[in-house]
Amino acid sequence: MAKSQGAALDRKKFFADPIMVTTIVVLIAFLTLFILYPLAILLVDSFVTDQGIGLGVFKRIMAMKNFRRAISNTLKVGFLVGIASALIGLLFAYVEVYVKLKTRLLEGLFKVVSMLPVVSPPFVLSLSMIMLFGKAGIITRYIMHIYDNNVYGFWGIAIVQTLTFFPVCYMMMRGLLKNIDPSLEEAARDMGASRWGVFMTVTLPLILPGLGNAFLVTFIESIADFANPMIIGGSYDTLATTIYLQITGAYDKEGASAMAVVLLCITLIMFIVQKYYLEAKSTATLSGKASRQRMLIEDKSVTIPLTILCSLLALFVCLMYICVPFGALFKTWGYDFHLTTKWFRQVFTRYKGFKAFKDSFVLSFISAPITALLSMIISYLVVKRSFKAKGFIEAVSMLAMAVPGTVLGIGYIRGFSAGVFRTGFLQGLYGTGTILVIVFIVRSLPTGTRSGISALRQIDKSIEESAYDMGADSFTVFMTVTLPLIKDSFLSGLVTAFVRSITAISAIILLVTPQFLLITVQINEFAEKGAYGIACAFATILILITYSAVMLMNLVIKYFGTSRAYKED
Repeated sequence: MAKSQGAALDRKKFFADPIMVTTIVVLIAFLTLFILYPLAILLVDSFVTDQGIGLGVFKRIMAMKNFRRAISNTLKVGFLVGIASALIGLLFAYVEVYVKLKTRLLEGLFKVVSMLPVVSPPFVLSLSMIMLFGKAGIITRYIMHIYDNNVYGFWGIAIVQTLTFFPVCYMMMRGLLKNIDPSLEEAARDMGASRWGVFMTVTLPLILPGLGNAFLVTFIESIADFANPMIIGGSYDTLATTIYLQITGAYDKEGASAMAVVLLCITLIMFIVQKYYLEAKSTATLSGKASRQRMLIEDKSVTIPLTILCSLLALFVCLMYICVPFGALFKTWGYDFHLTTKWFRQVFTRYKGFKAFKDSFVLSFISAPITALLSMIISYLVVKRSFKAKGFIEAVSMLAMAVPGTVLGIGYIRGFSAGVFRTGFLQGLYGTGTILVIVFIVRSLPTGTRSGISALRQIDKSIEESAYDMGADSFTVFMTVTLPLIKDSFLSGLVTAFVRSITAISAIILLVTPQFLLITVQINEFAEKGAYGIACAFATILILITYSAVMLMNLVIKYFGTSRAYKED
């Protein structure tokens, strides 16, 4: 009885706050309209044809040899990239957490490598791979004297994606390894176990769910990747590129929708396993932090080979990124290595570089604060409030993480150019800057939301409850109490959203119109044509912009964030 009265009181208190109710309604409408609706339209397109409801479209696409081959190719690449990225990420994380590094230079090198893929366009390494190992590559042609090396295809995609995605696994594994209690491993050592024996019998079983989690995250990223297979795939079709060519080359919207549904089903299954099974299992295995500081390994038989291996990999990744600015400074890559600034000049004089950077910057600059604020609001509602639609908001906001960009792009085309909204404001969204901003928001929302949820779970409820007791409404509490306490997370989400938006391509390449010139689309276009000088010039300037944004964020957090106050304490 008392419990039902308490629930009724909570409901009454909840509905007495009009700002909170309005926010929830607007959020549900936004998530339904711009995440669920485009995916629902894809399903309708796939099952409903002029002949009626059925599996006709699926039967037609499954009869296509190139589509069946694309599924097989995608899964092969995904599994290889997932395994390789998880193992390399574990290697880097183990060296950082367990091994005593001789110099701070190595620590700095590993941090740079972990950050590079985050702040660079997704296909930079594909450009570098072609320029280093292609037919006119510096390593293959000029050092090894191989004149017919074919870098395109399965191995090209697999290597580039592994180097792009392993830092994600590295960051995940680093957190897991830091949470292992050193006393467990030291007890095994005291009983006479070797370093390898301790790792195999103690460390590995503890991090195995986390390793599986890292594998699945990378697998999802790999099979959803569009840019790298498009540039370095050659004739090796993947699902993302096949879907793109089906709608742009064959003009088969129904077929492309059905292909997109197949890809979406694969990523959704993997996402559900990763999110609701392996992530929960890895958290349960390593509950809490290490009880004391770990004694780092100083044994040279362990430190030297591991450090050399990591250093070589890190230097190779750095070499790949250094190729990009040099590719923009050489007269003709692979043939004429005289330095020139003509490619940078042509970016702005011949190829409308100012418009491309302005359009990309403005759209990303608009979407970033909206994404950061929405992420914090969703995080706040999920962690701090209790209402029936909470599970729906959390699940749908995270769903965008499992939806490949190409799938989302086709959903938006079908949904907002010929879907339910054939007239009115929503139908008029297609082809505008607004739809691009919305796509940027939807794509970056899960990252910001996860960060916000983690930050909010560390805040004691009593801090906010005291503000409510003094008569403040939910908006005032959120703006004056909650948001200042999680400003680090908010600023981090702001810059992450900006960087993800300005370097995005897979979701927007199908939506962008001649009215807008976006940097990533320009880079992709010139790379496909083999105009690597121009592509590298665009990419170099884009990397400078994203790096500047990250450095500015670090500066702001250092001087104005909550981290400074914690350090003083």
